[in-house]
Amino acid sequence: MRNTLKYVAVAGLLSLSSYGQKVQLAEADKQYEKYAYVDAIKTYERVFERGYKSADMLKKLGNAYYFQADYTNAAKWYAELFAMPESKENEYYYRYAQSLKAVQDYVKADQVMEDFYKRNKQDSRAKMAEDQKNYLDIIKKNSGRYTIENAGINSSKSDYGSALYGQKIVFASARDTGSVKNSKALWNGEPYTNLYAAELQGDGSLGKVERFGGKLNTKYHESTPVFTKDGQTVYFTRNNYINGKKGKDEKQTTLLKLYKATLDSVSGSWKDIKELPFNSDQYSVAHPALSPDEKTLYFASDMPGTRGLSDIFKVSINGDDSYGAPVNLGKMVNTEARETFPFVSATGELYFASEGHPGLGGLDVFVSKPDGKGGFSRAQNVGEPINSSSDDFAFLFDTATKNGFFTSNRASGEGSDDIYKFKEDKSIPEPCEQTLSGVVTDQSSGKPIAYATVILTDSEMKYIKEQKADKDGKYDFGVVDCGTTYTVRGEKEGYNAVEKTVTTATKSGVTKADIAPKNERAPLVSGNQPLKEGDNVTKQLGIEMIYFDLDKSNIRPDAAVELAKILVLLEEHPSMELDVRSHTDCRNTKSYNQALSDRRAQATIDWLVKKGISRSRLTGRGYGESQLVNNCGCEPTNNSSCSEDQHQ
Repeated sequence: MRNTLKYVAVAGLLSLSSYGQKVQLAEADKQYEKYAYVDAIKTYERVFERGYKSADMLKKLGNAYYFQADYTNAAKWYAELFAMPESKENEYYYRYAQSLKAVQDYVKADQVMEDFYKRNKQDSRAKMAEDQKNYLDIIKKNSGRYTIENAGINSSKSDYGSALYGQKIVFASARDTGSVKNSKALWNGEPYTNLYAAELQGDGSLGKVERFGGKLNTKYHESTPVFTKDGQTVYFTRNNYINGKKGKDEKQTTLLKLYKATLDSVSGSWKDIKELPFNSDQYSVAHPALSPDEKTLYFASDMPGTRGLSDIFKVSINGDDSYGAPVNLGKMVNTEARETFPFVSATGELYFASEGHPGLGGLDVFVSKPDGKGGFSRAQNVGEPINSSSDDFAFLFDTATKNGFFTSNRASGEGSDDIYKFKEDKSIPEPCEQTLSGVVTDQSSGKPIAYATVILTDSEMKYIKEQKADKDGKYDFGVVDCGTTYTVRGEKEGYNAVEKTVTTATKSGVTKADIAPKNERAPLVSGNQPLKEGDNVTKQLGIEMIYFDLDKSNIRPDAAVELAKILVLLEEHPSMELDVRSHTDCRNTKSYNQALSDRRAQATIDWLVKKGISRSRLTGRGYGESQLVNNCGCEPTNNSSCSEDQHQ
């Protein structure tokens, strides 16, 4: 049951001429609509092999593999879809990017995500991808905290979703023990899952696997139990089936529900199995987790109020066996994609699986710490080796022993899903995530400067990204590296640009970098020429423009002559500050020219510093080819018929 939630449905089903194609496609579409993806895939691929394809068919074929977590084949069919001229809905850009990550084509995945961002800038996944273009570096820094190995209890089928029950680990498995009818789920062609258990041995290994739970198991799916500390109560996931009756939604699909049972202290069997009151035939509720005080139940659902395919919710558990209203955990945890399989540690940290936050591919495990206000902080990827380019989920952790379990469908396993055990290494620093934000204000009045341009560069003044502050002067660059030095530059017409150097902390948190450009200053005079803030010194004093050779950033002899004039001016006026602005012609790529102009601005500043001017008086940035003064634009081909003189 690891669909969006994960297996959503239990549903029974029912030479290519043009007519034959339509008949087979209609059959495949019916199978697809009933979540019978195994049969739908066979039919779609047979039609494709006979020479027919359409955008609609390729979407469904890619989806059928995607929702089974077979991302390799999903990437194959989404690639066929993107080779067609028909327009694609935004979500297909996201699914294609996720599938490309799963086959570790991160370069192509990032390109597709850039297209996703351009088409859908308000989507939180798009914003995070834009803010965290260095997500692979962030994940790498968070990696290495755990050692993992196969748990030793896996079968050739799906095994997943473990829970601790005394000295046992209880989990879901699709293995066929012969004790129930060998029915198969149409979703993935495997038998329905039931609950199994294995004894935890003194050496950390697991003993023989045996069926667990008695009447908790039925002929449909059971999975993901969670037990109270006294062992008397269990919450678990099952298809919509109780007392021999199967419930269906309006599409005649049997979804997922949460159930509760109590232990009979005399017989040792589970009794009083009942569904929780916030279930519904019309949406799924699955994968329960308990807070440390057992007063809050967490779960995954696609109920009304869900932001994406599935979200993490919580409800209060009242003393009279009633429950509060479900509460969505909000945007720090949930995205427009899948969030599922919550687990809350003894210290209150929320671990969950997500494909919406930036990850390595498929579902990744994330952790979010309590924010002290009843919610959770921004989620962090726990890194490798827990996470991989495959689906990784169902994280379970004992904070006392530092041991735990998780599930993955990585290629090295024995079945479609396998359970792994892990050990946390306390000597490795905890995952760190810093965000960088601030306010741009007028230095004289202290009032916010609306819509100022804010540029972020690294310690070597290499351009990273820029954005416009909002109407209140606020900006937010999102996630940045921990323990790293950056320069933040604020500029707006009518103000003197200002730069501020900040170093982010080595622990998770927020780095604030408020900047305050000047808008007034006493006039400076050279000869008979008064200088005002914002004046172009080269024009005002008749200094020749400083030129660079094609593709070069070194200071030419003729440029040094002109810079010497500016040097004299700066020496005459010790309070004067100078902003250096560098440009390129259009040849080469936009990003290359941006970097080249940054180097040229920095070379100019470095020349003046070597001549004795304090670096604190100098700011600068490159503008690349964004402000051409001729009609020699080259985009998108990087070619131009203009002469060398025109480009110069």
